[in-house]
Amino acid sequence: MSIDLSPALDTPFDGIEAADVADLGPLIRGKVRDLVDLGDRLALIATDRISAFDHVLGTVPYRGQVLNELAAWWFERIADLVPSHVLSVPDPNVTIGRKCRTLPVEVVVRGRLSGSTSTALWTQYAAGAREIYGLSFPDGMAKNDALPEPVITPTTKAEQGGHDAPITEAEIVERGLVPAERWDEVRTVALAVFERGRALAADAGLVLVDTKYEFGVDDDDRLTIIDEVHTPDSSRYWRASTVAERLAAGREPENLDKEIVRLVYAERGYRGEGDPPPLDRDLAITAAGVYQETFAALTGASLEPGPYPAAPRVIDAIRGAVA
Repeated sequence: MSIDLSPALDTPFDGIEAADVADLGPLIRGKVRDLVDLGDRLALIATDRISAFDHVLGTVPYRGQVLNELAAWWFERIADLVPSHVLSVPDPNVTIGRKCRTLPVEVVVRGRLSGSTSTALWTQYAAGAREIYGLSFPDGMAKNDALPEPVITPTTKAEQGGHDAPITEAEIVERGLVPAERWDEVRTVALAVFERGRALAADAGLVLVDTKYEFGVDDDDRLTIIDEVHTPDSSRYWRASTVAERLAAGREPENLDKEIVRLVYAERGYRGEGDPPPLDRDLAITAAGVYQETFAALTGASLEPGPYPAAPRVIDAIRGAVA
């Protein structure tokens, strides 16, 4: 089903204002998601803002809804592996979640030698590194080659405006960022969630290439997966049916995620230095189509767009959740 993008193009959902929810709690504005601190809970607001290379580039129509609803879909499908922070999803762009003590590392799981950012395996491998994230890689590998088994390549969590930095699993424990026993649990859960993701993606005709997870600990000291999971922003997907053919021809796989935006920026000469050029309308429309295609492939249902302007319904949903 073709979705009319004009409402989200004409009035993009760039978030809400602090004054709109001042009586409920402080608004915390992130790169692409806004949070309202509700005391023992958080309202997580998925906006249409899109970031890459640690910069906000612009907005993609219905991006926030795709990510919020798809994350909720995935959280249900991994609930037997790890509890999530989700309490309710009162609006297409809003999740109400329990507060957790966030672990200070991002857990990146990779199944391929790939990527285009500074922390990606391929970027470092292509620059000559063979010991990456404490892992050894042989000579002679090509971009997008499958790894013998998935690996964890963690990064530190940067402060607002900073850059995530590679770190090894051993360093995480040595620096006291995460206790050894807890990290063993994180590792086991992350790899299990990734395998579940790869299996369900394969059923949908997709390859789950790599992904980023965030974990926290709840008030009962339970490891909890938070933020989002297996969305086109936190993960990279390829169209499975054309991977072998395209790799054999020396071409990039068909990306069905945010990587299409990164690659276009890289082709145009921008790789993160200085201020990025704004996201142009054509690329925003292309990205919207890709996000919605991935959503439909995984869930088996087309996106049903929420009304725009989105801010009024988002504010109403948060107020309803705390009433």
